[in-house]
Amino acid sequence: MTMKSCPRFIGLFLTGATYFSVVSAVFAQESQSYSHLEDTIGSISFTSIFISSFLLIAFAAISLFVKPLKNSAKKLLFICIATVAIAQTLFLAGSTIYVNVISYSKGPVHYHADFEIYNCGSHVELLDPSGLSNKIGTPTLHEHNDQRIHLEGVVVEDTDQSLGKFFHVIGGYISSNSISVPTNNGQLTLKNGNTCPDGIPGSLNVFVYKAINGKYVQQKITNPESYIYAPYSQVPSGDCVIIEFGPSEEFTNRLCRSYQVAEKLGKIQNGGRLNN
Repeated sequence: MTMKSCPRFIGLFLTGATYFSVVSAVFAQESQSYSHLEDTIGSISFTSIFISSFLLIAFAAISLFVKPLKNSAKKLLFICIATVAIAQTLFLAGSTIYVNVISYSKGPVHYHADFEIYNCGSHVELLDPSGLSNKIGTPTLHEHNDQRIHLEGVVVEDTDQSLGKFFHVIGGYISSNSISVPTNNGQLTLKNGNTCPDGIPGSLNVFVYKAINGKYVQQKITNPESYIYAPYSQVPSGDCVIIEFGPSEEFTNRLCRSYQVAEKLGKIQNGGRLNN
């Protein structure tokens, strides 16, 4: 390998690895209806960092254990190391700028919304995080076993800030007439017409509490998959979402704990129901 061929080899190596990562991501998500661009680029970035680290360690090992080295070989190693470092830095900087520029949010955000799920009156707990992870979902959109939606990153498309996207990334879904979520006892799927233990057919009811001018108001939503929760970090003013499977109702008496605490502290007051 000559001094001129080293940068070319590294460039081709990194480009090829990135290309295969992109292709794999695209085909893996071909059937998805939500944007995964930020997570895909994050995965590619991780791959490129791994490759770059491997190359830098290899070049360092050569410089330490291969003796003696001619001046031409030293120059070659220096060029190779510099090329890897510069290429990796440019890729990380470029991908970060690209995602922020094309994103719906025009930069990273930190939004939260609380939720509670009930199945025929029984509270439903999502699957607990396992292993080294303290969340279920993705680095950008997840839940920390706290019944809170965490959106922490770039909103590439407006649908990234939807209930549908959240339930999708945690391994389930939500629609106007059904919901499916992962629990510690397996996947729980509820559909309109399924009967409760008392024999009464159930249906999916989704209610949202919004904090408006110091008051919270309740609204029933008929298309929860596309619902965009409020862009706030604190809850409230972030939304409280109550999901109940049971008899069809036009309102709920349940309220997220965060809203209960805020009401007791006098931060918000009950403003009744919001007309659809």
